[in-house]
Amino acid sequence: MTNASAGPAAPATEGGSHRRLRRRWVVLAGMVAIAGIAAVAVWGVAGYLAYDKLSSVHARCALREFSAQTPADFEAYDGDHSLVVDAAPYRFTDYTDVSFPSRDPSLTIRGWFAPGTGGISAPTVIVVHGRDSCRRDPVVMLPAAMLHRAGFGVLMIDLRNHGDSDADNGRWAGGVKEYRDVLGAWDWLVAQGADPARIGLYGPSLGGGTVTIAMGEEPRVAATFADSSYYAFDVASREYTESEGYPAWVVPAGIFVGRILGEPELGSRDPASEITRLAGRPFDIVHGLSDTTVLPHNAVELAAAAYAAGTAVEPWMIPGAEHTQGMLLRPTDYEARLLAFFRGAIGDPSVR
Repeated sequence: MTNASAGPAAPATEGGSHRRLRRRWVVLAGMVAIAGIAAVAVWGVAGYLAYDKLSSVHARCALREFSAQTPADFEAYDGDHSLVVDAAPYRFTDYTDVSFPSRDPSLTIRGWFAPGTGGISAPTVIVVHGRDSCRRDPVVMLPAAMLHRAGFGVLMIDLRNHGDSDADNGRWAGGVKEYRDVLGAWDWLVAQGADPARIGLYGPSLGGGTVTIAMGEEPRVAATFADSSYYAFDVASREYTESEGYPAWVVPAGIFVGRILGEPELGSRDPASEITRLAGRPFDIVHGLSDTTVLPHNAVELAAAAYAAGTAVEPWMIPGAEHTQGMLLRPTDYEARLLAFFRGAIGDPSVR
């Protein structure tokens, strides 16, 4: 006998379709979540690898060719010795070892001080090296010697994690913490009796960015000369990362990882922000037109920002010069510009 009350099977089939559709959406959502987690993991790992490689200070200068140089015996050359300047006329022996605290007082900064004509009252320049280098570098020695030969005092320092100065974590941070080492040197000179109005700063490469940040943070810094400095941290980081063979997208990841791993200020200061605080104080810029490490547009943007902040500067863009090569390619012109700038900004050592 047929059960006339039995309904059609369609509702059960429809329910099964809904269940299958839900399962598909759950699977799809899970796949998307896994892909997202994997992407974040790749992003983080790539950021760590880039940060770890590019921020490490290697051997603190000990393995560099110039690691034993002093002002009394230095040679002036670029990395492959294609450019060499006779350093004999510039060498000097009237320097002493000095040490003092950074403005991070747990760190001791070490360097050489050579007083200028007239002793501590002479106009004096703090000379700061670049990334993964130290005060023994030819591109630090040569401009310091040019200044000292003209009667300026020079204080040549090793930044933290470099050379003979103390280390915090063995990494450089684009000047965002290193500027406090420069200001520790400035504090030391003032404590010795130097007139703040007669103290200037000089730096090539990372040193240029670092002294620019220091000048912005300390309104009593009288003048700064920056050679091959970067302008904006994020842009320069992308360009440098690409030059080292990494994709530019790892930069935000690297900054994020760096902040987690003990550099909370990473990217928080740069010359682009600090130069707006110059308030008309003297500033000069030199940059090589063939620079592939810190691209030449950085000098143009730095000059424009300085002008907007009340300091007119016409950057000297040197044809054919790679990164920090200007002093080696055009030593006579470089010396003339360097001396003219500091004589006008912090005083002529021959005039007391």
